[in-house]
Amino acid sequence: MPKLNVGVLFGGRSVEHEVSVVTGLQVVENIDKTKYDVTPIYISKDGDWYTGEELLNIKSFKNIEDLLTKLRKVFLPPVPSLNSLFYYPFKTGFFKREAETLKVDVIFPALHGMHGEDGTVQGLLELSNIPYVGSGVTGSAVGMDKIIMKDILKANDIPIVNYTWFFRKDYERDKDSVVKNIESKVKYPMFVKPANLGSSIGISKAKNVGELIYAIEIAIKYDRKIIVEEGVINPAEINCSITGREDEVFASTLEMPVTWQEFLSFDDKYMSGNSQKGMKSATRKIPAPIPDEKSDEIKELAKKTFMVLDCSGISRIDFLMEKDTMKIYVNEINTMPGSVAFYLWEPEGVDFKSLIDRMINTALDAHREHNRNIYTFDTKLLLKASSGSIKGGKNRK
Repeated sequence: MPKLNVGVLFGGRSVEHEVSVVTGLQVVENIDKTKYDVTPIYISKDGDWYTGEELLNIKSFKNIEDLLTKLRKVFLPPVPSLNSLFYYPFKTGFFKREAETLKVDVIFPALHGMHGEDGTVQGLLELSNIPYVGSGVTGSAVGMDKIIMKDILKANDIPIVNYTWFFRKDYERDKDSVVKNIESKVKYPMFVKPANLGSSIGISKAKNVGELIYAIEIAIKYDRKIIVEEGVINPAEINCSITGREDEVFASTLEMPVTWQEFLSFDDKYMSGNSQKGMKSATRKIPAPIPDEKSDEIKELAKKTFMVLDCSGISRIDFLMEKDTMKIYVNEINTMPGSVAFYLWEPEGVDFKSLIDRMINTALDAHREHNRNIYTFDTKLLLKASSGSIKGGKNRK
């Protein structure tokens, strides 16, 4: 059986660019080379796409400017009949320009944050008709937007903390009104977050109005929508990864980050140890030291969250638990978690290589299912319109 060529996409125009590079190279390193060829595809902070063997060495990223001179630019046209990446500038011959293509069988978007984990790249891959790992457009988009995500979870009776939200323009127009509205709906302490970021970037805790205003001033630098959540008293964080799609989903072993006090900072997640190991370098207890019945409750909530948000492939769902009452709240979902959350699957007997294999197979299944749909419908509408026999909906009564 011929090997599939997997394009691993990483980097991206996102504040989580560096985290994505680590995740992408972890996937490249651990993919089963007996079954897959790998093409690394790096998206720069400017949004340009590159490929080349130099991308396989993390040390190359010490000097990005120099690295880019050794790579070739590529782009992916949103045309299903082309179904390939193209190198550019095109090679120029004496009589014509020759388009040189790069064929990939499936894309692994190891991207975090905006312009990668938020449904945008997934939309491009849908238009190009290339199979891809992870959630689709809808799951990725609602998983990224914490406001829409919480609205959906609330509508499905999944426990979440009290919250409110506002637009940046509303705050800039009338700060006092926005602050008063927040205080009328959410109790201190509260957490102020950009609605569409990950890795704890732009998040602050506020215990009084002064800290609230300071937290808002930080958050609005990153997003036009801001969510404010009520803090959980004496909390513990517990995380669970889910794989699969539709109603065939599986829960991982649970983890409890031990450096976590009020929320995991970017440094807690990626800088406390070996930064090349990504999220695995953070200090944590696996399995989480909680009773079995509570573990089962969290796993079922994680599965339900994954399904109601229409996610696919893999996600990590983060929970908050009140230590005194052991009451559980879903905090957020990460549709492409750092390090692909592989360390949560090892206790289940699923090593990193097998996890990647499972995700690729899920992607291929989802793509086959997607292409079963009929996307065109033959009609004589344009023929009649061109002959002047119909005037369109404008003249209908």
